[in-house]
Amino acid sequence: MRLKDKVAIITGAGAGMGRVTAVLFSEEGARTVVVDIDEKAGQETVDMIRAKGQEALFISTDIADVSQVSSMVRKVTEEYGRLDILVNNAGVYARGDVVSIDEKLWDRIMNVNLRGAFLCCKYSISEMIRNGGGTIVNVASECGIGAWKNQVVYNVSKAGLIFLTKSIAVDFASKNVRANCVCPGTTETPLAAAYFAKQPDPEKARRDFEEIRPANRLGRPEETAYGILYLASDESPYATGAVLSIDGGYTAQ
Repeated sequence: MRLKDKVAIITGAGAGMGRVTAVLFSEEGARTVVVDIDEKAGQETVDMIRAKGQEALFISTDIADVSQVSSMVRKVTEEYGRLDILVNNAGVYARGDVVSIDEKLWDRIMNVNLRGAFLCCKYSISEMIRNGGGTIVNVASECGIGAWKNQVVYNVSKAGLIFLTKSIAVDFASKNVRANCVCPGTTETPLAAAYFAKQPDPEKARRDFEEIRPANRLGRPEETAYGILYLASDESPYATGAVLSIDGGYTAQ
């Protein structure tokens, strides 16, 4: 029960890594707020948590919309009276280099991956400070550490998320607000499965992703979720501004 009685917001919790993290947080005693733009998927996550006798709340939110984010945070504090943890997990993906990518697609990826995290932090931090502090965990990527070919906007959005994390860490450490980020490698999620399915040879595409990393496999969502749990919990009180790679050794090469 490492998160007993803490209130935690997790964005993008309707599927994949976000859902696994939401379920884990609930098992660890958190009152978990599932945030997703997909109402059906978000409610499914809440139903999974409640089926185990644990507490969860779903709030449908487009995190790129400032009014929806401020409303979401207000609903959380009205419901629970506090906010202790924010996990910025929601993200979208696109391919293309700086010449070929469409400007509207660039804006969409940046709006969700970076602006969305910024807005959630902006409106959550004051509530954390009001209750004595809190912790933020941003889900960046190995692509924010080393650029992957032909996905410029995703790389840039995740690199920006790492420095958003560091900036918050140095600005709010004196207010007892910690900010850290995890950088997962390619992980067994619906997003990865959809990418592989679109390739001419899906099995070869998957093997290529596995073989470039020392661990010779893809990550599992729970492996990243436990990293998020550690950084969100009171077990890491001196960690702020940290970047935790969970990538099978890829960025260590």
